[in-house]
Formats: sequence, structure tokens, C-alpha cells
Amino acid sequence: MHALLLGFGWFPEIKGITVVLIAVAVMIGGSYLILATNVGGRLGFLLTTAALFGWMASMGAIWWTYGIGLKGREPTWKPNEIVTADLTNSKYDFVRHPELLQATVDSRVSGWIKLNEADPKRGQTVAEADAIVQTAGVFKVGDYQAVAVYDTGGERTPNVSFHLGRFKFNMDYVAFFHKPHHAIVVLRPLVKQATEPGKAPPTPVIDTAAPPRYIVMYRDLGSKRQPAVFITIGSAIMFGLLCYMLHARDRLVAANRSAALVPATGGD
Repeated sequence: MHALLLGFGWFPEIKGITVVLIAVAVMIGGSYLILATNVGGRLGFLLTTAALFGWMASMGAIWWTYGIGLKGREPTWKPNEIVTADLTNSKYDFVRHPELLQATVDSRVSGWIKLNEADPKRGQTVAEADAIVQTAGVFKVGDYQAVAVYDTGGERTPNVSFHLGRFKFNMDYVAFFHKPHHAIVVLRPLVKQATEPGKAPPTPVIDTAAPPRYIVMYRDLGSKRQPAVFITIGSAIMFGLLCYMLHARDRLVAANRSAALVPATGGD
């Protein structure tokens, strides 16, 4: 008994599995027990199973809508390549445009736009680039600085919107398709400076003699809602089949009850 209690304390996954099994046994088993004592074992099983899959379809639809519950991979930035010195050295055609570095926050150049420093997307992109260059060993923490972030693509289609009087409705929930989304983060190395004891760290100074690094990334949309999609569709199919079986049974029972009674014939 003590070993069992220690297992619950030291292994949370055992506790979680046990709680789930008890909840399933109480909820589903208790419902089946009540129905089986009133309508019979077979009909009670059909009713219990249909209710279970109907509840799972409703739950999955809510998970699917709000992106909660059982989730897949979160959207993230993935590396394409790290270009040194000049973008013309890239192996991708859409990157080999040095003029894109002339893009501003107000205009696009070669399809690229420079993200404003106050844009939340810029901070997220720089954070992903930090992880990429530090994992690859290109830079160490504190040896570089992100000076610019350029963005292109990522539009959702179809973009359906309409006006109803003075109100505008944007039906973005039907935009199931996305154009490829890419970003370029420009990193410049910093000049190593001595830190004097008792004083504030010196202001970082960019090493203009060293070549910049261009981190080319693409947006992986992940599969955040994929488990909820499978749960919803699969449970809805099972719910429909079970409801059809219950409907067929009700029709058979009604036909048998409405049939004319055949008098029994006695034997000799």
C-alpha cells in the first residue's frame, strides 16, 4: 500500500492515468448502468455510446474553433539558411534581391517590407532567429545585435468580405489557404568592449568591419488544430451511425407493434 502511494507521489503520469480511468468508469459506466437497468443491456449500450460520441463531437468542435484542448504543433519559424555578407549568395531566388534591404515600414521593395521595431511580429521573429544562430554556433549570446527584420507573404485566402449597410463583415474563418511566409533577420556582430567594475555595461557598438549575417526563415504553420479536427469528424461520423442504428431499431419496433396479431393455433 505504501509503495502504491509513493508511486502516485513520484510518478505524476501514473496519477493522471488513474484519474482518467476512474473518471471514464464513473461517467460512462455509471450512465450505462442506469440505462441498462431501465431499457436493457443492448439498447443501453447504444444510447450510452451515442451520447459519448455526441459529446466528443461537441467538445472537439469547441476545441477546433478556439484552438484549445488537445493541440498539435504550435506555429513557429524554421530556418532556411544563413547568408553571410551578401544576399546574392543565397540559394533561393526570392532572397537574391539586395534592393529588398531598401524597404521601409511604409513601402514594399521586391515584395518585402521592413517591420517596425514596435511591431510584435518583429520581436517574435528576432527571438526565433536568436535560437537558430546560437544553436548553429554562429554567434554567442551578447556578441551580436538584430538591426532589421524584413517580412514577405503569409496572406490568407480566400479573403471574403462584404458590406451590409455601414457595417463591414470580414469572413476570415473561411480563409483556409496561406501563401508562403518568409522573413529575413539582419544580424551585425558587436565590438567586444571591456566592462569596468562598478560601472554600467557599455553601450553596444556594431562592428562595421565584420560582414553581416542574414537569417532566412520560413513560417511553419504547425498543426495546432489537427487533433481537434480528427476528434470532431471521427466522433461525428460515429454519432451519426449510432443514431441511424437507433432509428432503424425504433422503426423495426414500431412495425412489429403495429402488425396484426396472429391467433395461436392449438395442437391436437
